[in-house]
Amino acid sequence: MCGIVGYLGNKEKKEIILNGLKELEYRGYDSAGMAILCNDELKFYKKAGKLQNLSDFMNDLSFKELGVAIGHTRWATHGKPDDINSHPHYGEFSCVIHNGIIENYKELKEELKNVNFNSQTDTEVIVHLFEEYTKKFDVYTAFSEVVKKLQGAYAILLITKKAKNTIFFAKNNAPLIIAKGDNDKEFYLASCDAPLVGISKEVAYLNDGDYGYISEDKITLLNGKIEFKQLSSDRQSAQKDGFSTFMEKEIYEQAQIVKNVILGRIKNDKICFDELSSLENNFSKIIICACGTSYHAALASAYLFEREAKIEVRIEIASEFRYKDAYLDKNALFICISQSGETADTLEALKIAKENNLKTLALCNVDNSSIARLADYCVLIRAGIEKSVASTKAFCAQMVNLWLLSLYFNKNEKRALKDEIFVLKNLDLSVNKTQHEKIKRLSKRYLHGHGFFFISRDIFYPLALEASLKLKEISYLHAEGYAAGEMKHGPIALADSELFCVAFMPKNMLYEKTKSNVLELSARDANILVISPIEFDMADDFIKTKDCNHYMIEFFEMMVIMQLFALEIANKVGANVDMPRNLAKSVTVE
Repeated sequence: MCGIVGYLGNKEKKEIILNGLKELEYRGYDSAGMAILCNDELKFYKKAGKLQNLSDFMNDLSFKELGVAIGHTRWATHGKPDDINSHPHYGEFSCVIHNGIIENYKELKEELKNVNFNSQTDTEVIVHLFEEYTKKFDVYTAFSEVVKKLQGAYAILLITKKAKNTIFFAKNNAPLIIAKGDNDKEFYLASCDAPLVGISKEVAYLNDGDYGYISEDKITLLNGKIEFKQLSSDRQSAQKDGFSTFMEKEIYEQAQIVKNVILGRIKNDKICFDELSSLENNFSKIIICACGTSYHAALASAYLFEREAKIEVRIEIASEFRYKDAYLDKNALFICISQSGETADTLEALKIAKENNLKTLALCNVDNSSIARLADYCVLIRAGIEKSVASTKAFCAQMVNLWLLSLYFNKNEKRALKDEIFVLKNLDLSVNKTQHEKIKRLSKRYLHGHGFFFISRDIFYPLALEASLKLKEISYLHAEGYAAGEMKHGPIALADSELFCVAFMPKNMLYEKTKSNVLELSARDANILVISPIEFDMADDFIKTKDCNHYMIEFFEMMVIMQLFALEIANKVGANVDMPRNLAKSVTVE
């Protein structure tokens, strides 16, 4: 979601902030801005639209003196995306940037009823509250008092003329990192690792409730202890490597991702998770909580856990779970899935599970993320940096990890795993067979009509949901996913010659049942695209998958096909594939 970059030092601050914000573009945003305090002068610049607008606006400016700078990419929550609502927000002598939501901003506005507000945002109350408190306290106490007042999720950076060469910071339920620079008087801050890779070797991941300030020679944490860790210096995975979009590159990386996931997790024909060695396999139920693509992976995993491990599974949408006063069986294992490890709703769901003393396990892609640190156990999915907003390789990595876990949690010691392990070891070959050129030619026939149905059964039903999500995310065309057997219970009313129906018809999973449902749609003149290893005469279009004897091989091959199908349709309609409108990569607000 929103991105934050901060800098204290004597290097060119404009370029540091712009370069850092560029590394955060993949998260999605609708405006960008920065504030710089040098030589006792506080200046701010902000522009709606893409980061290039801000860069062009500041083209002739330079800030090389010792000082501080803070920058922000905004994804609108309060107030429309325009120059005024963009960050930073300013008072008479201070500027602030903020990720998250201040839930009690209306009450705080009442406290500041004599202040004229410039924007429609919740963020602006922070800077005005701070300046109001400086009338009664020194700047450090004033900032502490502000933090005590705030309710909600926030990562905050504030600079003020009353404390030059100082950046105030605060974190609660939104990620914030501090990094060391080239010397003891240079520091960086960011909302994730991406802007820091290659420019810093040591970082500290702040915990919820942490706040303080950075000055020329030290970091002052007002409520705890700061701990620095090594940061990887590898930027290679963040480049496009000749592909036209990050999404296309990440689809093609999935064969290697599969290898990365199983590395060290299959030993002597057994599934091994060293990070779970102390987790007792005595739970009678699994509750899985997630959002978006991760929720679809959770839905698919329920079929695997119940089929392979014979464990009852309940799947919850995190945004619903956190407010439903759910019954939590003390003997359940609570699993949360989040690519970023910062998804606000999933993080809050995890906290509820922890408060109820459930064993908790996180599946996420980012080490040291909030969810990874809070859960009792964490399995890193090993997807690497995923920059396209629409998730592809993270979904693939989640599915391989969940499949492995379903086998790992099997309590039947006598069960032979050789067949499953053989498939897993060769799964990368399935993910590599993409039929991209055929899909590219086919896609031009799917640019009209009133919408798409993606249908299938069993574990392929969540795949249909994910396929519809991918298409609507990046092409803005209406799409829905359905369990094929549910078509006749209402959705079939929409079937006509302007409806596209994409059917996943695996040979190894309920083929005849799905075939019957597809014929019902064909009889009502819907346009049918069948994806299957078995030729289907009634299809208008057909993508042939390889003949195999395991449904999960079919699952992953069809997964790649549906990702490429969405990609090519989005390309044909001229959409921005990597940064679709209104969306953000890491959803750190409700």
